[in-house]
Amino acid sequence: MLADFSSLIAATARWLACAYPPGGGALATALCEAQARQAVTVAAWLRYPTPMDAALVSLAGPGGSARLDWITGADSGEAAGADGWRTWVDEVVASWAACLLTDPGLAARGVAAVTEGEHAPVIPLGFRRLTDPDTHDQRAAALLRHPDLLAPVATLHRADLLERLGHDEALIA
Repeated sequence: MLADFSSLIAATARWLACAYPPGGGALATALCEAQARQAVTVAAWLRYPTPMDAALVSLAGPGGSARLDWITGADSGEAAGADGWRTWVDEVVASWAACLLTDPGLAARGVAAVTEGEHAPVIPLGFRRLTDPDTHDQRAAALLRHPDLLAPVATLHRADLLERLGHDEALIA
């Protein structure tokens, strides 16, 4: 079941890394993609906490990137093309990942929540690049972690993430 779920994670992480590209070079690209993948993995595990949830989204499909492309201004040319991977982008997961990338406290709470979940025993956990990025990580993902730039995506489903984590919006500032 997780093999099918990995398509959603890979596509959503790719969308984030393309929408908020790294700052130069192969190492920066790899670090940016690693951070996007870690954030998306945590967000996906929070959104679809059981293997059954993952299987259902694999059957039904996550919805695609059209609205996200429109919000970020990438809805023309190449982004609007027939890239098949874009159909596997999950808007809610992208929004939750954006929240995690821009709020270290929220990222730590999200990681803590998934380490207790059903997905955790399947894959070794290690989300350091998400929860404790070093200087290289921060430089590589300057756009990917910029709160103002990610705000249009993050605010789409932030309230649902806070509800999932059992936090009131007033407590998170």
